[in-house]
Amino acid sequence: MSTKIGFDNEKYLRTQSEHIRERISKFGDKLYLEFGGKLYDDFHASRVLPGFKPDSKLQMLLQLKDDAEIVIVINAGDIEKNKIRGDLGITYDVDVIRLYNIFNKIGLYVSSVVLTQYEGQRSADAFQKRLETLGIKVYHHYKIQGYPSDLQLIMSDQGYGKNDYIETTRRLVVITAPGPGSGKMATCLSQLYHEHKRGINAGYAKFETFPIWNIPLKHPVNLAYEAATSDLNDVNMIDPFHLEAYGKTTVNYNRDVEIFPVLNAMFGMILGESPYKSPTDMGVNMAGNCIIDDEVVKEAARAEIIRRYYNALCGRKKGLTSEDEVYKLELLMKQAGVTIADRKVVAAALAKEEETGDAAAAMELPDGTIITGKTSDLLGSCSALVLNALKHFGNIDDDILLMSPHVIEPIQDLKINHLGNINPRIHTDETLIALSICATTDKNAKCAMEQLEKLRGCEAHSTVILSAVDERIFKRLGINLTCEPKFGS
Repeated sequence: MSTKIGFDNEKYLRTQSEHIRERISKFGDKLYLEFGGKLYDDFHASRVLPGFKPDSKLQMLLQLKDDAEIVIVINAGDIEKNKIRGDLGITYDVDVIRLYNIFNKIGLYVSSVVLTQYEGQRSADAFQKRLETLGIKVYHHYKIQGYPSDLQLIMSDQGYGKNDYIETTRRLVVITAPGPGSGKMATCLSQLYHEHKRGINAGYAKFETFPIWNIPLKHPVNLAYEAATSDLNDVNMIDPFHLEAYGKTTVNYNRDVEIFPVLNAMFGMILGESPYKSPTDMGVNMAGNCIIDDEVVKEAARAEIIRRYYNALCGRKKGLTSEDEVYKLELLMKQAGVTIADRKVVAAALAKEEETGDAAAAMELPDGTIITGKTSDLLGSCSALVLNALKHFGNIDDDILLMSPHVIEPIQDLKINHLGNINPRIHTDETLIALSICATTDKNAKCAMEQLEKLRGCEAHSTVILSAVDERIFKRLGINLTCEPKFGS
């Protein structure tokens, strides 16, 4: 793993907010800005663009906060299906409330939540009541037959006209969502239709970090985006409209390229003429201009593609991922010129498993050191791995016990004799709680606790699929985890 910086975050914050201000000025009264990807906690971007902070887009928006308000959209069908945000392990509806609280806390104005694809779903109604008890205004947008091709119906009282009009008060309206497929673009276009009927001159722009339009199509950063959206069947492609209009090669993705003629016609019907000649024109993303070391971001993106491949293998084992998705990721690995052998922790973990005859794990530290953890009577391999890494960072001798058996044994007794667990080994969350208790009286345990932040960004691999608890703790610690696609005994 590398600790080198490949992305200038300060330049990004400065140039991105300036560029959005310029776009606002091109439209008279209001700009609807579709925010693709994660507005907050963009861990994918921070992994493939080392130097990009997970909350960079939020910090950039804070520079525009006096002009901006946020509308959060969520697909009512995703509420019904309990769709989960994979990086955080929480459902989309829970994430809406989390985002609302975060935005409010830092001074960004959230005006409402929109339930898209609304069909009277019971769970969506229950969620609406929950939002309204928190004082949050809720609107409904409905399915439109023939969307997006039947323009006459879409641009009528039975189409966008049927949707609730979202009351907004500021010049910049940011449309964001917990994840893809939430209906952000349709919400923006519906608002343009309603604003036009009210005589308000509103415009649309798109802020999507990936694919990065002004780097090569097969650049590893753009391939990593395809890997991240393999379940959506997104494909990066040259923007043919931009090439025809300007003679310049830029990168976009299939959904925007496919829908652009429809969008263009909609803009023409709403605004009189379209302000854009290509999907690339609609975008305001400046990330490509802030890459300062191309080799560093290439290396980081290649590592991300391998991680995505392992995640898909485990998803297939759990029955959550299709064969097509795994196959697509295998192709992306070939295009990026990587194999699983490039992930050093894999071989180290498998060797440890071979040596001990039980589940094992390995971690690569920033200096290239490989640490391993084995299964024991007290600890699972990942708990042992975390403790061994903390010892390394704290220069604590391997032979020193960080936790007293007197602390561990009551936890095991509680799990087995009272909570009905079969496995007596303690999970990583229980290990960290036990360590924090020991830290009150033991200087070595206290020293180990002080090293926790150094785990952020480390690479780890387990020879078995971890429990949801262990996976969640690794995410919270900022460790980039992969697992072999097999279950532990």
